[in-house]
Amino acid sequence: MSDEKPPKKKGKLKKLMLPLAGIVVIGGAGGAGGYFYSGMMGGHEKGEEKPELPKLVLKDGSTVDAPASGKLANKAKYKVTYHPIEESFTSNLRGGSGFAQAEMAVSTFYDESVIEALTEHDIAVRNAIVLELADTDGTALETIEGKTELAHRLCDRINQTLEQKTGFGGIDEVYFTKLVLQ
Repeated sequence: MSDEKPPKKKGKLKKLMLPLAGIVVIGGAGGAGGYFYSGMMGGHEKGEEKPELPKLVLKDGSTVDAPASGKLANKAKYKVTYHPIEESFTSNLRGGSGFAQAEMAVSTFYDESVIEALTEHDIAVRNAIVLELADTDGTALETIEGKTELAHRLCDRINQTLEQKTGFGGIDEVYFTKLVLQ
């Protein structure tokens, strides 16, 4: 008999370790590459981008930046642009007091980007208008004050919708071009 020991057999664990380590390395490299490519790691940070704000249009056609407060002090020096909202609106009124059918237009002192946003987000704006009409008492619309108050609420509602969608409202007034109550 010899004193030689039989060669050690490599365990099954070692056979599994090599492929498992390869998978971990490849997966980690792929994950890190995806993370870096998506701009989450240094070197590609852009910061928060602000949307480009519309410019005010002066009567002579030139444009200026909007005041930081968002409030216009002297509206007479700005050019007003009117834009009809396509198609009429029909909605039941609050309390079962009938329904209203309205056609309207809006005005803005800002450049065409406000009208473009209004057109682009037409569905969301129309929804906001219909909801506001539905929350209106029909008896209030029998007076000029009630109609004026509704126009102000609609203006606020349209601006809120545009601000949610674009970061900027820009609508100055809402005008009824037709308003039928039944």
